[in-house]
Amino acid sequence: MDQYQSMTKERWEEILECKKRFLQNNDENPLLNPHMSKEVAASWIRSKKMGINPLKKATEPHLTPTEHRKVLNDNRALIDIVRPIINTFKDMAVLTSGYILYLCEKNGAFLLQEGDMMRVPTDGLIWNENTVGTNVHSLSMRLKKPVQLMGPEHYLVALENIIASAAPIMDESGEAIATLILSQPLVEKPWEEGFEDWRSHTLGLITSIAAAVEAQMKLNKSNQKLQESYNDLRKVNDNLMTAHNTLEATLAFIDEGIITIDRRGIIIHINQEGLRILKIKPDEIGTRNIQDFLGKHSRVMSLVSKGKKVDVEETIFVKNDEQPYVINIRPVINPSSKDVDAAVLRLNHTEKINAMVAKRSGSIVRYRFEDIIGKDTGLKKVVDLARRFAHSPENVLLIGESGSGKELFAQAIHTESRPQGPFMAVNCAALPRELIESELFGYEGGSFTGAERSGRPGKIELAHGGTLFLDEIGDMPLELQAVLLRTIEDKQVMRVGGRRYNKVDFRLIAATNRNLYNMVKENQFREDLYFRLSVLTINIPPLRARKEDIEILSKYFIETYCQKQGWKVPTLSPAAQARINEYEWPGNVRQLQNAMIYAVNTTLNDTIMAEDLPSYINLEIVPTKVDGGEDYFNDDEALSLQNIERNAIKAAMLRAENYIPAAAEILGISKSTLYRKLKEYEIQY
Repeated sequence: MDQYQSMTKERWEEILECKKRFLQNNDENPLLNPHMSKEVAASWIRSKKMGINPLKKATEPHLTPTEHRKVLNDNRALIDIVRPIINTFKDMAVLTSGYILYLCEKNGAFLLQEGDMMRVPTDGLIWNENTVGTNVHSLSMRLKKPVQLMGPEHYLVALENIIASAAPIMDESGEAIATLILSQPLVEKPWEEGFEDWRSHTLGLITSIAAAVEAQMKLNKSNQKLQESYNDLRKVNDNLMTAHNTLEATLAFIDEGIITIDRRGIIIHINQEGLRILKIKPDEIGTRNIQDFLGKHSRVMSLVSKGKKVDVEETIFVKNDEQPYVINIRPVINPSSKDVDAAVLRLNHTEKINAMVAKRSGSIVRYRFEDIIGKDTGLKKVVDLARRFAHSPENVLLIGESGSGKELFAQAIHTESRPQGPFMAVNCAALPRELIESELFGYEGGSFTGAERSGRPGKIELAHGGTLFLDEIGDMPLELQAVLLRTIEDKQVMRVGGRRYNKVDFRLIAATNRNLYNMVKENQFREDLYFRLSVLTINIPPLRARKEDIEILSKYFIETYCQKQGWKVPTLSPAAQARINEYEWPGNVRQLQNAMIYAVNTTLNDTIMAEDLPSYINLEIVPTKVDGGEDYFNDDEALSLQNIERNAIKAAMLRAENYIPAAAEILGISKSTLYRKLKEYEIQY
């Protein structure tokens, strides 16, 4: 079986089409398809002849509790060998990064599973061609060699979203007695660059673990014979060396730093990636201390001495370079004395972790309620209300002007209520009208021109277990509001072009800067959806209503920006602070932040002067006279927020010479919001 046949997009699509035709047409022969592995094709044919239903569940147990206990007892020796070897890999290799590892006996009964992606309960479960059709266990046992199946190569549709690699465990007579299976959710586009290397890595890893098991089996048997013959000592030595070399080869596959230290911090073992990170040579092992590379306030050794199994973020110092790493600490406890003998450290660069989180979970959540800055009494009441709402399962509607911090509140609620789940943010105003449906609900393969063949889940599906944040909900097309309402009520979603619903568990937070109630009266927004969204409503005050917070925030933005850049923090002159306090800030907190960044980059000394502020502040965007010449502040209509906003937009467009991106930057709002406002106020440009 050729495990390294390249998986191109063409081959992937041909396998999908071949399987579809094979299951629907008795005349289709997959053995004749050049894109199909002959062994997989033959297994498909056997599975179909046995009458296996490709749509059946993969979670149906076939052993009674009594039968399951007997299988476990019969294989107890094998389980006792495999478990400590799996534990060696579990905390320092790949099993904490989305994988799951199974041990199956020769007939397919599950004996053991480890990993953080526990897909199904395996007690009593038995997988072979007679129960689930084509699978890696049966092929690996039949061929007596490592096997890898991708997605649709499995016979059951329920297994099409995984990639599985299996390696047989052979006894001394050359017979396969069990398999080790390494499984992971399949990537979205398995033909993309880098995937082939990943496939090879996965298959090599499971093969190495199986080799380690076989070596340990030989070692155990050799130990039993040690008393019978002194000559068996050489065999034991060889087996120990094989096990050691196998572990070394396996650790070389891992692209994370794996370092073993003793109780004093002396490095007693380190893999190739660890050598690269610390920039040390192999002959320095045993002479260097991990504390040589940690800061003086590091907690690593303190946690090791306490036997703590924790993950910490630390800075690694190597010569003149310093880099942030997430360090997983796994202590090794002496079974007799219960003291810490050693510890295994796994080093992952923080950027790699952040990228992984963003890819798997959507937006990176940065804010908590503690990050909402301000002393204004009204703001504090809103924060307290939002914190209480966070512990309720009901939908939350955030109402506030652009730039007032709606997403900050949404993230804070998420962090308080569902911190372990994903935070999926969708800006309904930024998405083209023709794409918003597929973006939210996903689509099945081939449902429209340009759709990916395998389909794609929508943001609602991806928010399962976490929070769905719908920003600018007032811009959602009216025809999609009914579908969204049904999804909210039933907590299930159907993809575009789909025929079945998928259950989803998510917390909904919506936000808008528009008057949804007026939109309901004008038939621009569904009344039932409005009342469903506004179960818990939070009105976020604009910055101009928080006068005492303007000075606090302006200084905070200056300080944090300068600290980030490594610059000296300038002070604000009284005149500059007065201008800032007097300005109306139609773009709210976001506009204030942008203005302070502008001022820091403009000032030529240690004090920000009034002339260093953006010109629209010094030009006094909000006029003191209305068009007819009447005093602006004596006219109630001119003082309305709509007129203030309209005049601010006109002034920004004039200043930016009608260049939308520049005007949006001046106002501190997004381009899509500015386009909508121009249309709303009928401002020509």
